[in-house]
Amino acid sequence: MASPAQRHMMRVSAQEAAQRENSALRHASGYELMLMRLAGDMRTLKGVHSFERKAEIKRGMLPEYAPWVTGVLAEGRGAQDAVLMTVMVWKLDADDIAGALEIARYALKYGLAMPSHLNRPTGYFLVEDVAIAAERLRTAGKPVAVSLLLDTMALTESADMPDKVRAKLHKITGLVLRDEGAVIQALEHLKRAMQLDRLAGVKKDIERLERVIKVASEPATETAPAPKPKERAKPKTAKRAKTPVKSAARTRKPTSATARR
Repeated sequence: MASPAQRHMMRVSAQEAAQRENSALRHASGYELMLMRLAGDMRTLKGVHSFERKAEIKRGMLPEYAPWVTGVLAEGRGAQDAVLMTVMVWKLDADDIAGALEIARYALKYGLAMPSHLNRPTGYFLVEDVAIAAERLRTAGKPVAVSLLLDTMALTESADMPDKVRAKLHKITGLVLRDEGAVIQALEHLKRAMQLDRLAGVKKDIERLERVIKVASEPATETAPAPKPKERAKPKTAKRAKTPVKSAARTRKPTSATARR
């Protein structure tokens, strides 16, 4: 729902347009009315310097455009639509990657151009800003659906852009996959990022993943049973010396008769 300030700016815009065009608003198309709403919202955003605050304001504005977006995606025939393309940009600014991709599929199918102030082809913009949004979510500890990143790659496979831009998307995809424990797939994307941009900042991540995979692939070695502790030898007791046994037959004393012999 629009704030009082936004409603006021939209009302002023309508009055100004009516004065310029002699009440042409009564005959304005739905698209022209949406352009007026968009112009008012953009003036509101222009007065905000904080990107974080702008993103929060855009989250509040986006529901007002939902019916228009739904109608265009369902019935549109590919006409250039500044409202639709601006909403796609805002969705990425608000970290709604899934919502932005819904519009991107339509835009890429019909070759819609980005708003003039962005000065980038649609595929180029999509790859770069999806990567930025995903990195922002991951840094904040919020979940990132890797399927959306892979969908972005598939949608923009034939799009022309600087290699380092595509490298950003492969890098964040690899990091998200690593977080999920898919180390082999993560390594593939990080290596691709390195191929596209030697300064992508993934060298250490690649080395760590290669070590993890190497350790996991090594056969487990059987551990020998621990040796039993040796029993302590009992101290030897000193043998008692045997006392000589006296002969049972004692030496008989010579009798007097014998002595006389």
